[in-house]
Amino acid sequence: MTESFRRSGEYPQGDQHQSAYTQGDAQQSAYPQQPYASAHPASSSSDSSTFSGSSGSSVNPEWPPPPAYEPAQQGAAPTALLTEPVSPAPAAPRKRAKGPLALLAAVAIAAAAVGGGTAYAFQELTGSDTVASSSTSTSVVPTSEKGTVAGVAKAVSPSIVEISATSNAGQSTGSGVIITSGGEIITNNHVVSGASEIKVQLSNGKSYTAKVVGTDSKKDLALIKLENAPSGLTVATLGDSAGVKVGDQVVAIGSPEGLTGTVTSGIVSALNRDVTVSTDESQGQQQQQQGGGSGQWPFEFGGQEFNGDTGSSTTTYKALQTDASLNPGNSGGALIDMNGNIIGINSAMYSAADATSSSAGSVGLGFAIPINTVKADLDTLRAGGSDS
Repeated sequence: MTESFRRSGEYPQGDQHQSAYTQGDAQQSAYPQQPYASAHPASSSSDSSTFSGSSGSSVNPEWPPPPAYEPAQQGAAPTALLTEPVSPAPAAPRKRAKGPLALLAAVAIAAAAVGGGTAYAFQELTGSDTVASSSTSTSVVPTSEKGTVAGVAKAVSPSIVEISATSNAGQSTGSGVIITSGGEIITNNHVVSGASEIKVQLSNGKSYTAKVVGTDSKKDLALIKLENAPSGLTVATLGDSAGVKVGDQVVAIGSPEGLTGTVTSGIVSALNRDVTVSTDESQGQQQQQQGGGSGQWPFEFGGQEFNGDTGSSTTTYKALQTDASLNPGNSGGALIDMNGNIIGINSAMYSAADATSSSAGSVGLGFAIPINTVKADLDTLRAGGSDS
């Protein structure tokens, strides 16, 4: 009698061999329904000990091959191997910002993280000319020339003009700053005081007639406007003098002694200096007749008078002090920070008491009206000024 089972490796090979687990669903489900490795009586026929290739034959060995999976326990949940794994539906792809939007978002995050210095990073990343500073948030100097006197001069010089004022006392020369594309120019009151005719020369050498819009002798400010102003005027950017600090580098541009577009540089030497100037129009005319016809103006500082007698009618304002070289003719010109923003209007410079226009020169004591004072006075000047 043959054995009713075959040992490991003795299963028939070839076309007749077919695993019980590759036959129908009925045979695959047989194992969970019967106890594993249940006993069967020995058969007297050798056919019962072999697997039949017929799909209708019953396969019932005493020692079945081990299943490819662990038999399910009674009452247990079916294992993951019994079913086809189901992949979850892919989530809708999140759209990511591209280009400048992603860059701006990244810079905004950096701003929250690092605070100061972010504006500079923003400028470098975006190519923007915007950068934070102590005095203003705007830069008109190209990035490649930022922080240089040459860069400031190149950017701002086209907005600085030379002013020639003719009166019955003679002719005086000063400077001015273009503040609107329509031809409005801010200057000192003493430059145009009593003038019967005003000529303005632009940086390109072209001259235009201008008229006085308003004057404020108490602040030594005046607003004039070009007649038939050309298009394409370069307008200066007015900064914020409240942020200026002692030691800040500055550039001065004006027309000393009629030398149009002269550039000098230095630092802010002091803040809030009390400068006293004459408000009497005739006092300025008298000074012109005595030889101070190049915009030199008498003023008081520290209890002393400079550049002549200020007279009895005076006014005092808070000024920025600078060691940038200022000479007669710089009056009404610009004091500029290294971002190219106007932080003051140059108004007074020291010279020896006996100096005349030809011998007066800078000794490193110059004063400028803070630009915030100018901005606060613009509406008054446009309405005719406080002297009207």
